[in-house]
Amino acid sequence: MGIVEILGIAASVSLLSGWRLYLSIVATGLAMHYGLLPLPEHLQSLQVLGSWWIIGIAGAAALAEFFADKVPWIDSLWDTVHTAVRPIGGALLALAIVDPSDPATQVIAFILGGSGALLAHGGKAGARAVINTSPEPVSNFVMSSTEDVASAGLLYLIFQFPVISGIVALAMLAMTVALLMLARHVLRRIFGGRRASEP
Repeated sequence: MGIVEILGIAASVSLLSGWRLYLSIVATGLAMHYGLLPLPEHLQSLQVLGSWWIIGIAGAAALAEFFADKVPWIDSLWDTVHTAVRPIGGALLALAIVDPSDPATQVIAFILGGSGALLAHGGKAGARAVINTSPEPVSNFVMSSTEDVASAGLLYLIFQFPVISGIVALAMLAMTVALLMLARHVLRRIFGGRRASEP
C-alpha cells in the first residue's frame, strides 16, 4: 500500500471518527487484525487495536452510541460529552494508520487527525442541534440512521479500496463544511428572527 493510500485512509478514518468514533475503532481494529492495514515496526504497540478485547469494548460503545444517537437531545448530550473524546480518538487513529519516517510526520498526522475529527464532530453536532429544534421526532432518527449507514459503508470502502480513500476524505471534508454552514445559517435565522420579534 502506497503513502497516498495510507494518508487517504488516515484522513478518512479521522473524519469519520468525528461522526462515529467507536465504529471507526472497530473497523480499524478489524483491518489490523486481518492484515489489511500493516503497521510499521515503531508503531507495533498500536496493534492492540486489533485485539478482540478492544474490538469488543469499542463494539459495545458503538452499540451504546447507536441507541443514544436516535433520541432527540440525548444525542446532543452525547455529542457534548464527546467533544474532547472524538478529536483525541481521531488523532490517535491517524497516528496508528500513518507510516511516518520521522517524528515530524507523526506530529503532523496527530494534529491533522485530531483537527479533522473535531471539524467533522462540529458539523455533526451542529446539524443535529438544528434538527433537534424541529417539532417532529422522525428527522432525528432518519439523520442518525443515515450517519450509521454512511459511516459503516465508507469505512468498508476505504479499507477494501484504499486507492479511492483520498477522494472519500475530500468528499467528507466538503460535506462537513456544508453541514457547518447550513447549521450556522439556520441558527442565525432562528435567533435573528427571535431578536427581530422582541419589542
